[in-house]
Amino acid sequence: MPSPLFQPIQLRELTLKNRIVISPLCQYSAVDGTASPWHRQHIGSFAISGAGLCILEATGVSATGRISPQCLGLYSDENEAALTDIIGDIRTYSDIPIGIQLSHAGRKGSTRPTWDLHKGHNVPDAEGGWAVEGPSAEAFAEGWRTPAALDEAGLKRVRDEFVAAAQRANRCGFDMIEIHAAHGYLLHEFCSPLTNHRNDRYGGDLKGRMRFPLEVARAMRDAFPKHKPIGVRITGEDFVEGGLNLDDAVVFARALKDIGMDYVTPSAGNVAPGMKLPKIGPGYMAHFAEKVKREAGIATMTVGMIYEPKFAEEIIASDTADMIAIGRAIMDNPRWPWHAATALGERIETPKPYARSAPQHWPAYAAIHGVTLRQGEGGMGHATRE
Repeated sequence: MPSPLFQPIQLRELTLKNRIVISPLCQYSAVDGTASPWHRQHIGSFAISGAGLCILEATGVSATGRISPQCLGLYSDENEAALTDIIGDIRTYSDIPIGIQLSHAGRKGSTRPTWDLHKGHNVPDAEGGWAVEGPSAEAFAEGWRTPAALDEAGLKRVRDEFVAAAQRANRCGFDMIEIHAAHGYLLHEFCSPLTNHRNDRYGGDLKGRMRFPLEVARAMRDAFPKHKPIGVRITGEDFVEGGLNLDDAVVFARALKDIGMDYVTPSAGNVAPGMKLPKIGPGYMAHFAEKVKREAGIATMTVGMIYEPKFAEEIIASDTADMIAIGRAIMDNPRWPWHAATALGERIETPKPYARSAPQHWPAYAAIHGVTLRQGEGGMGHATRE
């Protein structure tokens, strides 16, 4: 019986060969928002992974929308040219769909890469930091920058920045976009009652708090080719008392579907200090995707410590989610989909120069070279010449 994990899925006119998606993974390796040689090898490695889709890291729609000074951006001609070049190269050796996650960090911008957090979160102006902005003039925590509350002109500017970035993404050759509305960044900040204390039409109840993210998503949908999908990473739970919960995620997902979004990825947390996390383990956020899929009627992707192929297969087979986002596991093993296919009895395309390394090709290799395969320790195949 074919593995559900390796069945195709259609998002508008984009066909994913399987349900494995490479999750956006911040690399903190750009220069003024422009992709570096590191990005070329990083994306290029994933392009031959056999995954159904690769989504690039959270990419700032403006310089002030980046998380760190080293984060990728798509707001300048230089940014656009570098990504166009990388995508063009990939097309010469891989047909994997490539997407990009567009983001604005909001009050969590101007922070250091993960490996420099021992120096403190905020980057001083003298080291390339900047003034941050958000729905309300409240800092993330003590010692963080206090954001300027966006006024009507600021909201229009940010909305236009998302639209311009979407248009650049299309010119770069990206097959789809994911909008980042989770993890405590700007669009999530608008949605959450923990961070949005406005008294205008963009604050108040959930409908008001969702208004700006929905305006952004609608404007991006209008500006991006109709045949290309757009998804949204949302939050399933803030994990802080008084914050967003899973019922709110269903309402938001339903509204996103109504304006033409094609899937959502319910993630969680990181909008405010004091999180009380549940027991963390493989698939600990899968139930978010299941409830949203069932009650909002939109395709879902799930994420969260999914390492084992059989477990990933079970999530798809049980209709818990439509796609699996793999992050740390695929950084650790960029050929994760190859090994998943072997474990689940499937065959997957591999680049011709690497084909002889894939277990599915070992029998043919053995026949050509006159060897017999035997099983070795740890399940690895070993060849002995007859």
